[in-house]
Amino acid sequence: MKRITKNTYLDWYENMLFWRKFEDKLAQVYINQKVRGFLHLYNGQEAVLAGALHAMDLKKDRMITAYRNHVQPIGMGVDPKKVMAEMYGKATGTSKGLGGSMHIFSKEHRFYGGHGIVGGQIPLGAGLAFADRYFKRDSVTLTFMGDGATRQGSLHETFNLATLWKLPVVFCVENNGYAMGTSVERTASHSEIWKLGLGYDMPSRPVNGMKPEEVAKELNIAMERARKGDGPSFLEIRTYRYRGHSMSDAQHYRTKDEVQEKQKQDPIFYVKDVILKKKYATLEEIKVIDTRVKKLVSECEKFAEESPYPDINVMYDSVYQQEDYPFIPHKL
Repeated sequence: MKRITKNTYLDWYENMLFWRKFEDKLAQVYINQKVRGFLHLYNGQEAVLAGALHAMDLKKDRMITAYRNHVQPIGMGVDPKKVMAEMYGKATGTSKGLGGSMHIFSKEHRFYGGHGIVGGQIPLGAGLAFADRYFKRDSVTLTFMGDGATRQGSLHETFNLATLWKLPVVFCVENNGYAMGTSVERTASHSEIWKLGLGYDMPSRPVNGMKPEEVAKELNIAMERARKGDGPSFLEIRTYRYRGHSMSDAQHYRTKDEVQEKQKQDPIFYVKDVILKKKYATLEEIKVIDTRVKKLVSECEKFAEESPYPDINVMYDSVYQQEDYPFIPHKL
């Protein structure tokens, strides 16, 4: 496993803070109707991504996830300005403004979405891993899902084949406590989601998802196992989201006291405390990071605001291979 050093914590703090502020900005412009449709924010779950990126080899490993997917591609190397532009529906976005919030994608950076169908990415993650094994590539795919997706039949079908074929994939459920507005306790007869993998003889365990070191440690073990050809693992990464399921969520299913109690475990504050206690940086040096993050978020917003909308014909270019398809209105 890569060492966790002073620079690791400083990078974690800056990246996690940027992801948080990036999404806070999205929430703000969403209210102003500059971002439309659904918007699912990652606030509170940043330690999961930070730990995962530390365990990954970004030159060859892959990631696929559900629709809470704005900051993952940024962590994988996608230009955050392009991600912001995609949210705005602009031509400079990652998918020319046609994918939107739930479908960020970058083959170049080995980030394969962004999927709006609950659980739809689970078999796709196994498919990516199958390709790596077939072509004898030394790569591992991290397949993320929410706790609600673990109740889908596609998970069980995928678990069966992944273990049977010993695919180099790690399945990670980001258990933030609620599937939309339904608590984990109300979705099954037990709340220990990690135990689902045991029925397939798959190494499975719970992980503290509020501390990036814990995520990095457990993912490193699972990824090395997959890389050696020993097959998949299943991790239940226990985290919490501070905002609603989406921007339209009134959050009647939980109390403000519950959220405030969970905010005491904020992963960004945790990393900042480690930095200060170990004297990795002073408060003044942290303020410099805060200023740098604020500036980058502003640059992303400016880029998205000033970018043009895609030409309407671009929509058809992405649908039909035949250029003279008879039902395309060529004069729009």
